[in-house]
Amino acid sequence: MQRRPVLTAAGVLLAALVLAACGGAAQTGVAPLPSGEQTPVSGIQPPESAAPVTTEEAAAPVEVPVAGNEYVIIPDQSEVRFIAHEILLGAPKTVIGATNGVSGSINVDYANPAGVSLSPIVIDMTGLATDDPKRTRTMHESILQTGTYPTAEFVATSFSGLPASVTIGQPFDFTITGNLTIHGTTQEVTFDATVTPVSDTRLEGTASYSTTYQEFGVQILRLPPQVASVEDQITLEIDFVAEK
Repeated sequence: MQRRPVLTAAGVLLAALVLAACGGAAQTGVAPLPSGEQTPVSGIQPPESAAPVTTEEAAAPVEVPVAGNEYVIIPDQSEVRFIAHEILLGAPKTVIGATNGVSGSINVDYANPAGVSLSPIVIDMTGLATDDPKRTRTMHESILQTGTYPTAEFVATSFSGLPASVTIGQPFDFTITGNLTIHGTTQEVTFDATVTPVSDTRLEGTASYSTTYQEFGVQILRLPPQVASVEDQITLEIDFVAEK
C-alpha cells in the first residue's frame, strides 16, 4: 500500500509513586515534654536528620524498561483501505473505502531485521466507509456482507528483501507473503511494504497488494454500462504506526 509513511505493531509502561506523610503529635497517652527538653537515653544517639528532598528530585520521572521488541499498531494513527475504479454516468471515479479498525503487532530487533515476526493483522470490516452513504450500505449488505464476515485477517508466513541492519529515519523496502482471509475465503498473497524506523520506540509503514474481487469470492453488482461499470482490479493498502 504505497502511501508513505504511516504492515507492518509494544509495551505498556507502568510506574507507581507511593507518598507517605504524617502530621501532628502521636496520641500515645503520654504527655509531651516541654519544648526544648530531651529525655536522655544512655548509649543511644538521636538519628541524624534526613536530607530534604528537593522539588526536582520529587518530580523526577520513574523510568521502567520495556521488555522485548514488540511494536503495537496504533489504530487511531493507522488506516486500512481498498481502492477501486469505476465509470459512473460516463465519468471515471476512484472509490476508496477506509477504516482505522486494525489491530496487530510487530516484533523486530533493529540490529537483526531478518528476525522479524508479525502477529495476525485483524481488520474490522464493519467500519469500512466510502464517501457515499448509499455506496457504503450496499458494500456492507450486498458485496462484502460484513454481517456474516465482519473481519478480515492477514497471517504472515515469510519476509523477503529485508536489510542486514536498519538506520533510524531511513525507510527500507521488502515483501511480506502470507494468508489473507476476506469474505470467508483465504488466499496466499504478497504485499509490497516500506517501513521507516522513526525512533527506537516508533515504526511507520505502508504496504499494498492488488487483486480481483473474484479471487475472494466477492460479487459486484453489475449495472448497465451506460450507468456504471467497475474494474475487476482492486488495490488493498495499509498505512500503520506502531509503537513500542
